[in-house]
Amino acid sequence: MSDYPEHLQEHEQSQEEENVHTRGLLKFLLPSLFGVFIFLFPIFDGGTFNIPLGIITEYIIDILSNWLPAIVTLIMVISTVFTVVQAIFKPRFIQKSALFMSLFNVTIFWTILRILGTIFAIMTYFGAGMEIIYSELTGEVMFGLLTSLIVWFFVASFLMPYLINFGVMEFFGSILRGIIKPLFTLPGRSAIDLLSSWIGNVNVGVVITREQYQNGFYTGREAAAIATCFSTVSLPFCLVIAGMLEVDHMFPLFYLAIVVAGIVSAVIVPRIPPIANIPDQYYTNNDYQEDVPANISKFKWGIHQAVKRAESAGSFKEQVKQGNSIFLGIAFVLLPQVMAIGTIALVIAEFTSFFEIISQPIIPLLEVMQLPNAADAAPATIIGFIDMFLPAVLASGIEAEITRFVIGALSLVQIIYLTEMGTLLLISKIPVKAWHLFIIFLERTIISLPIIVIIAHLIY
Repeated sequence: MSDYPEHLQEHEQSQEEENVHTRGLLKFLLPSLFGVFIFLFPIFDGGTFNIPLGIITEYIIDILSNWLPAIVTLIMVISTVFTVVQAIFKPRFIQKSALFMSLFNVTIFWTILRILGTIFAIMTYFGAGMEIIYSELTGEVMFGLLTSLIVWFFVASFLMPYLINFGVMEFFGSILRGIIKPLFTLPGRSAIDLLSSWIGNVNVGVVITREQYQNGFYTGREAAAIATCFSTVSLPFCLVIAGMLEVDHMFPLFYLAIVVAGIVSAVIVPRIPPIANIPDQYYTNNDYQEDVPANISKFKWGIHQAVKRAESAGSFKEQVKQGNSIFLGIAFVLLPQVMAIGTIALVIAEFTSFFEIISQPIIPLLEVMQLPNAADAAPATIIGFIDMFLPAVLASGIEAEITRFVIGALSLVQIIYLTEMGTLLLISKIPVKAWHLFIIFLERTIISLPIIVIIAHLIY
């Protein structure tokens, strides 16, 4: 029998439990606050608001601007060479590596796209071959986009684990489930995802959603809804579009129209097909429980879940390993395929009358809505499915300011475009297909256009 006083044993045990709880709380709070700061904290930067992730990314882009075209081209060449080698020879060093197989073992369709994308990149980099491919309206547009994207993804991939692995999503999941679930039919933990998708870079938002889906925190329907309804463009880009269309003097009202139309669309679209028909099935299972037990407050349950998640997050080395996996998956998979799809889409948009023809039925609708220059505006209402810049490019020459206002706001609410986030979604494991994206694009357009037009007529 121990001579050690029982009350001292109980005191030390209580002290040890308190220390364990404190360590767990700090492991949740410190990395999570860092992640929230990087992805969500607004900073006034050069006349507009930005987030730390954007400031870091833009700084690196400025430093590496002369090297980025060569880096992007080299990545595409490596990706395509290894993909072709895997398809033909199936070497053991690729077959035995789960990472290499995930990067280079793809279907014939994606292999062909990688080859095309790499050919387009080489032609654009050297300014040789078919001018229709490497022109400033097609290949150069895509090249400029990809040199920016590669840096965005490099920075975000290694910082993202601090936003998704250390409990902040679990904490807000418990606190906000009563609002997010009935309003958007989404889990409460998606609140941070929704904010980061709305405020930050559109593609980073898609990657956060993809990671959450692959880790079993979202069902296929939930992931599709978040990626297609909340991955909007950043506030600085909205300012760029407003400036291009010369409606920046109306920017507060311009952005208000975007927010109102975006929220209404996000409430309706997840409740109707095709998103509503995507199965509520998890990609993998985990033990996360968002429902709050009856005998505990939302706050305490949120802290409990957050600390539990933080304690299972792993070491710094594991966060770096995860970031490396995310980045390589994007760099070697996304770049050549986006180059191929985006360039082909821009060739169709810029050098054919395809969008002018299919937009003819929209002209009477715009005329009923009393928008001037309806015939000029009609193609801009649907060409945003290809790229987010194209509507502003087409609408910049329209004389009526109210019409430019409507087209600009609409293009920023539509948000599904093939040159970036559309392709990123298609190559992810989120269960969405190309026809899903097109239907969702049309739904968001049909829902948002009348709202934006009403706001525009109230202003002008």
